[in-house]
Amino acid sequence: MNARFTDRVVLVTGAGSGLGRAIALAFAAEGAKVVVAGRTAGPLADTVDLIDAAGGTAAAVTADVADAASVRELVRRTVEVFGGLDVAVNNAGVFRGGHSAADFPLDDWRTLLDINVTGVLHALQAEVAHMRAHGGGAIVNIASNLGPHVRFPGLFGYQVSKAAVSALTRAAALDHIGDGVRINAVSPGASESAMSLRPGETEAEREVRMKGESPLGRISSAAEVAAAVLYLASDAAGSAVGTDLVIDGGVSA
Repeated sequence: MNARFTDRVVLVTGAGSGLGRAIALAFAAEGAKVVVAGRTAGPLADTVDLIDAAGGTAAAVTADVADAASVRELVRRTVEVFGGLDVAVNNAGVFRGGHSAADFPLDDWRTLLDINVTGVLHALQAEVAHMRAHGGGAIVNIASNLGPHVRFPGLFGYQVSKAAVSALTRAAALDHIGDGVRINAVSPGASESAMSLRPGETEAEREVRMKGESPLGRISSAAEVAAAVLYLASDAAGSAVGTDLVIDGGVSA
């Protein structure tokens, strides 16, 4: 077993399902002590059970990234439970689509900004506050190929929010590398998660669609996205600062 993260403490938001769960499992498989965070306790407990069953170490903490105080408490609890915070993955996010810019519902706009953008800022601020006072660390934000790298009609709000995450990542990286905190992003395309399914679409139908939409001819697996995150969080990526690593099978090439 590769053990790049033995005894390191890793925090993953949005870890109750999908990519967040896959990322948490991947860190645990490489020796990390993982705190899985999200708004709903049940799915987080399921993630912890999967990590425990595989011989890993994890704890669940409920938190709402849209609430700055909740995120500060999340970081405090992470340090309380496992004694520190070495790596953070800010994965929590939501999708709202189906409208043009002129017709985009303001309630959906506010939700996207509150969770996808301000939520990342809340998490990053709490994480950096701890890391720069304790020898540094690594942060990986989950953006998207949609927005910063490629754009399609009807996805206005989501694309704007994820473009903001990419820009936020690069600007924050320059601000805090002097504090010993490396900040980078991963931008997945269509991947092994419910978010990549169109309304009413089955996984089999998505597979057929991606044969025509992706140069690679398929979605990215959750493990492939997780591998990119672990690389950027690892010592091997020590000079990666402000990188936005696209994992989308060539869609935005």
